[in-house]
Amino acid sequence: MASKQPIGYKCRIAGVLLLLLASIAALVAVAVIQDTWAFKEYGLEYGIVIDSGSSRSNVYLYEWPGEKQNETGVVTEILNCRVDGDGISEMGVDPQKDEKSWTAFRKCMAQITAAIPAEKHKTTPLFLGATAGMRLLHQLDEQRSNDILASLGTYLSSLPFDFHNASIIAGQEEGLYGWITVNYLMGNFLEKNLWNTYVQPEGAKTVGSMDLGGASTQIAFSVQEDFQGLDYMPIKLYGYNYNVYTHSFLCYGKNEAEKRVLDKIVQESIDPAYILNPCYPEGFNTTIKASSIYDTECIKKPANYNPDQDLFMVGAPDSDKCRSLVKSIFDFKTCSSAHCSFNGVEQPPVTGEFMAYAGFFYVKRALHQNGSVDFDQFKSLVREFCHTNWTELKKEKNWISDRYLKTYCQGAHYIFTLLADGYKFDNETWEGISFQRQVKDTSVGWSLGYMLSMSNMIPSEVKHITPLTNPVFAGLIFLFSALTIVTVVIAFIFLIRTCY
Repeated sequence: MASKQPIGYKCRIAGVLLLLLASIAALVAVAVIQDTWAFKEYGLEYGIVIDSGSSRSNVYLYEWPGEKQNETGVVTEILNCRVDGDGISEMGVDPQKDEKSWTAFRKCMAQITAAIPAEKHKTTPLFLGATAGMRLLHQLDEQRSNDILASLGTYLSSLPFDFHNASIIAGQEEGLYGWITVNYLMGNFLEKNLWNTYVQPEGAKTVGSMDLGGASTQIAFSVQEDFQGLDYMPIKLYGYNYNVYTHSFLCYGKNEAEKRVLDKIVQESIDPAYILNPCYPEGFNTTIKASSIYDTECIKKPANYNPDQDLFMVGAPDSDKCRSLVKSIFDFKTCSSAHCSFNGVEQPPVTGEFMAYAGFFYVKRALHQNGSVDFDQFKSLVREFCHTNWTELKKEKNWISDRYLKTYCQGAHYIFTLLADGYKFDNETWEGISFQRQVKDTSVGWSLGYMLSMSNMIPSEVKHITPLTNPVFAGLIFLFSALTIVTVVIAFIFLIRTCY
């Protein structure tokens, strides 16, 4: 019996020491878990961009997590509200039309307000960007342009958001932001890896962007870093640097180009009461006011100009003549650089893939609703369209309103001339063009790219989340601390008994 006593004491001491070590380990583990397993929960951020184009305005609502991927928020479009009526450049002329425009703006902003949590209203940035329509109005009537922006600014600043500005964005910026939108939606900047984090795709290539609005057209694509000049814009996104060539051609949007061609037709006509239009289909005729052509800064008014003069136009389809008139509004000869697009503007050769959207998409869809078309097919489709009579066109293209259908012969010649003769796409490089309206159910345009860029300036709102609540954490610390103290006391007692 005596020989077993030391062994019993040793077992008790070993057990106490084991309990002591376990208590210390548990205490350390609780503290480490509380700190290491803590994570940051980022609240959703919101941003509003109003795209005020030459023919209409759209209000876009975006959201993104406060956590940023290498400096730029991951942005998603969650609402797109089209403002009924004309573009804001038409404001300040007809009070009745103005009231309808304001009613439409208020309706859209009410929808946007309802979609954003109330606690986020004050921190949600709001921007209005006006494009080519207002750029032209600013040249024509600077005071009216300023008054329109001022009245919009007053209204938008009264809303419960963080209103930044209502301004006219430069054409070059419009092109750049469109390029950002295209490549963001295509996933060329970021992708999720195996660990559900965002990284730059390996070997990713960017896609060029071509936008055709009502009053201007933009082209933008990435080039080598050593290219420099007025049309080259360096930009940093998601921690990576890009050098983007971008140029905007004011007065070369689809609507303004049509006016310029109509001006050529009027000037060549002898009798304004009977004008043969080679770009209109057979069987179509219309009477328009001279002001609908010449009320723009893009065209020089004739000497005998009368804005109320009636011009009667009759369709006399001639595809070759129409294309000749379209080409006459470009200058393909002047060039002081190694490579130019038109009007003496330097442009590097186009390579790789391009997305053509907005007006490009709608004209191409009118010619060929589904699928892609190559260089020669496009030319053939244009000729076929231009020589189809009005009755057949309305029957075949019954999903297109007469307002637009009558313009698509000229419009088709215009975009082919712009792409082939202007930007220098040929049989081979044409294969890289994709005509799109949306990508992943998100409309393509400059506003998303603008929001992506602006999100660099928006601070993240961070909430620190721990795996254990404070009471639980405090209770466990108290429990294991008490257990450690008791264990030490017991170990001390056993040690004394062993020695004495």
